[in-house]
Amino acid sequence: MIWAGWRQQRAEAAIVAAMLAVLAVVLVPTGVNIASAFDAGHLGSCTGATASRSCQQAVGQFLVRFDGLGGLIAWLTVLPGLVGAVLAAPLLVSLEQGTHRLDWTQSITRRRWLVTKLGLAAAAAVVAAGVLLLLVTWWRMPFVRLEGRMDNSVFDSEGTVVLGYTLFSLGLCTLVGVLWRRAVPALMVGFAGYFAVRVLFDTVVRQHLLTPLQATWRADGATPPSARHAWVLRQFPSDRLGHLAPIDITCAHSPGVANNCPPTLVGYMHAVYHPASHFWALQGIETAIFGGLAVAMLAFAAWWVHERVS
Repeated sequence: MIWAGWRQQRAEAAIVAAMLAVLAVVLVPTGVNIASAFDAGHLGSCTGATASRSCQQAVGQFLVRFDGLGGLIAWLTVLPGLVGAVLAAPLLVSLEQGTHRLDWTQSITRRRWLVTKLGLAAAAAVVAAGVLLLLVTWWRMPFVRLEGRMDNSVFDSEGTVVLGYTLFSLGLCTLVGVLWRRAVPALMVGFAGYFAVRVLFDTVVRQHLLTPLQATWRADGATPPSARHAWVLRQFPSDRLGHLAPIDITCAHSPGVANNCPPTLVGYMHAVYHPASHFWALQGIETAIFGGLAVAMLAFAAWWVHERVS
C-alpha cells in the first residue's frame, strides 16, 4: 500500500521538488555572491552596537545593493501554503473521481488507506519544509547578522514555523476537500484560508503571544541594547517616564540650541518591542498553534472519510 500510495503521490511530489529546485537555482548563486560581498567588506566586524561611521556606511551600501533580492525572498512566505495544497491534491482527486472505492476493494481497510495517504503527504510536507528552511536560512545569514530576524518577512521563513505553516496548509486543504469533494475549488479555498490566517497572525496575533518589553531613552542617546534587532511594535516621543509627549523636541537635536531647552522639552523616545531573544519562544508558540491545528484538521478529515464517505 505504501508503494501504491507513493505512485499516486509522485506527480505532486515531483511538482514540489521542481519548485524547490528552481528556488535552489536562484538562491545558491545569489547566496554565494552575497556571502562573498559580506566577507569582502569585512562586515562581520560591523555587527556590534558601537559600529563606526565607516562600518555604518559599508553596511548601508551592502543592504542597498541587495535590497531587491531581499524583497523578492520575502514572497517565499507563500511557498509553504503552495506545498501543502499540492500535496493534499492526490487524496482529494481520489475522493472526487471515486477511485477510492476501487482501492477499498483490494483487501485494504479504510483506516490503512487513510493512514498511508495522509502519512505520505505529511512526510513529504515535512521534508519539503525542511529543504525550504535550510535554503532560506543559509541565504539570509548575512542579513540576519546585520539586521536580525524579527521582521515578519524574515520570521516567517526561518525557524520551526515553516514546518507548522506547511502542515497547516496541508490540513486545511485536506479538510475542505473531503467535505466538499471537489478538488480544484477546495484547494483554492484552502490556500486562500491559509493566506488569510497567515496575514492575521502577522498583523494581529503574533505580537500578543508574548508580553513585549518597553524602554525609554533620551532621543539624542543610543538605543538600548535589548532593542537592537528587535521587532518594534510602537515607538513615539515621550517624557522620561515613557508617557506620550506631543511636543516639539527638535531643539534637543539642534546644535547650539539643545543647552537652552527647558528640562521639560529635552526629548525622550519610548518603544514597545519584542527583543531578538523572543525569537525562539515566539517560534515555538506559533509552531505549536499551526501544528496543532494541522493535526486536528487531518484527524477530523480522516474521521470524516472513514465514517461518512461511501
